[in-house]
Amino acid sequence: MEIFFLVIEVTLVTYFGAVSIYNFVFSLSGLLKGVKVAESEKTVDFKKFIVLIPAYKEDSVILSVAAEALNQSYPSQYYDVLVIADSLKKETLSRLNEIGVNIHEVSFEQSTKVKALNSAMHALPLTYDFAVVLDADNVMQRDFLVKANHFHLEGASAIQGRRAAKNKENSMAYLDGLSEEINNNIVCKGSTALGLSSALKGSGMSFRYDKFKELLGKMKSVGGFDRELELRFITQGIKVRYVPDLVVYDEKIQKIEAFENQRKRWISSQFFYLKKYFTPGIKSLLKGQLTFFNSSILRNIQLPRLLNLGLQGILALLALLISTPLAIYWIVFTVIHYIGTLAAIPREYLGKKLIFAVLSLPKVFFKMFLLLFKLKGANKKFIHTPHGTN
Repeated sequence: MEIFFLVIEVTLVTYFGAVSIYNFVFSLSGLLKGVKVAESEKTVDFKKFIVLIPAYKEDSVILSVAAEALNQSYPSQYYDVLVIADSLKKETLSRLNEIGVNIHEVSFEQSTKVKALNSAMHALPLTYDFAVVLDADNVMQRDFLVKANHFHLEGASAIQGRRAAKNKENSMAYLDGLSEEINNNIVCKGSTALGLSSALKGSGMSFRYDKFKELLGKMKSVGGFDRELELRFITQGIKVRYVPDLVVYDEKIQKIEAFENQRKRWISSQFFYLKKYFTPGIKSLLKGQLTFFNSSILRNIQLPRLLNLGLQGILALLALLISTPLAIYWIVFTVIHYIGTLAAIPREYLGKKLIFAVLSLPKVFFKMFLLLFKLKGANKKFIHTPHGTN
């Protein structure tokens, strides 16, 4: 029996130790190794952009988002805004027409973002150089296209911008925004700094138009299409580049119920793609292709960050209390993990509000833990997260 428990402990320590070291290294890399920003916004070589905004039942936010998208500092003749309208009200469509955005209406028995984007791009002419993908609640910083153009002209074919919180009204939204920023530093900035591919995050993305259309046209993803899209770019020899000063503001979850739905979708898609790409990921490691291995396995095999931190803290405390053979390893790895996570928190999130938000973490942790037992079939259907509601 002692051997059995030792094997279990060794397995758990190995997993949490690997996660701790991974996050520590990538977090510090994001802080210590600079990721290039746009040196100049002056250019005479303006390329043509299409800004794609899939909108499924997003009547409450799409009008303001579309209007903001038309307000870029980029020359208006060099970019178009296209709302991909899925189940929008007639009055919403009428008002979108009035403000001057293009509309592509779609209707599916089972809606997905991939279906909507493919339908729109099939209908679009091949006259665009680059495509930007936003969520229906996203607002681009006014110079987003100027900076995207700058980096594309430098040779970047796939870019992930920085998604920042648009709202921080309550603890839930504040924690969601904080989680976003930690991810920005670890899986985006840290990955780029280490010469790997940044994670794609589903919006705030800009791509070479022809390559995006080609790769997306081969996909039928239901959830987590960004994970598959990143891997398809990597197989083409293209790494996603993270650009921190390419900012898009994203509405954060304010209700625990919406948070559960969103995380359920994310966790399910994560494990789905881990299973789908596990064998190719191992083969890529044996060939020395670390970028594909990192994106297909090392990221996807980890539990969500809050679960990792919570479970590791609980297990480390138990190991210390009962003096298990590996207690010292639990303590060392837990300290490393917590330091790496704290280092990734932006200064703007440090303050009294963070302390109050942390008080709600036990409830959120418990909700996320229960989600692990509710994932069956979650990646086989579209789970919509509504925006613009308090």
